[in-house]
Amino acid sequence: MTDAQTPASTEPETTPASRRVSPWWRALAIFLLLVLLIGWAASSSMMTQLQAQIRHAQTRLAEVPQIRQVAVLLDDQQKPAMLATYNPKDGGLLLQRLNDVKEGREDSMQVWAIAGDAAPRSLGVIESKYKTLQMPVSEDALQGVTELAVSAENKGGVPAGASPSLPWLFKGWLVQKSI
Repeated sequence: MTDAQTPASTEPETTPASRRVSPWWRALAIFLLLVLLIGWAASSSMMTQLQAQIRHAQTRLAEVPQIRQVAVLLDDQQKPAMLATYNPKDGGLLLQRLNDVKEGREDSMQVWAIAGDAAPRSLGVIESKYKTLQMPVSEDALQGVTELAVSAENKGGVPAGASPSLPWLFKGWLVQKSI
């Protein structure tokens, strides 16, 4: 072959444009990926904490007494003598003495439920001399009751089904609390 037979290349060879990614773009992509992962981890952690706080708040709310009925029993001078609150969750009537009247050695204080013109029904005898006590009472025992009263009776109270033998010491309206 002679020089005349080989084509002479006078043009410089052109190489296709480099397809390599700039190192700055790679660093930026890695940085943004890390930011995205950290953001996802933080939001996931925050959601878990929020759910735990909600469960904790729900548990505490369930433990809070849900008082449904309240009565302030007044003495003969119309002064508050006893506060009665009913919490159906505990199934108890919580009685708080507001004055210094106490039973004698041979007496008992008995709590009564009054429903309109019906005969008073005994809810039980106060057996504690403390300022606050809880008396077990079912929710059905307070159905239709409009007033609560306390009478002084002989030690142990009156027999079941009997009416109070002495006048009321304290009496007050039983108010249904809205929830």
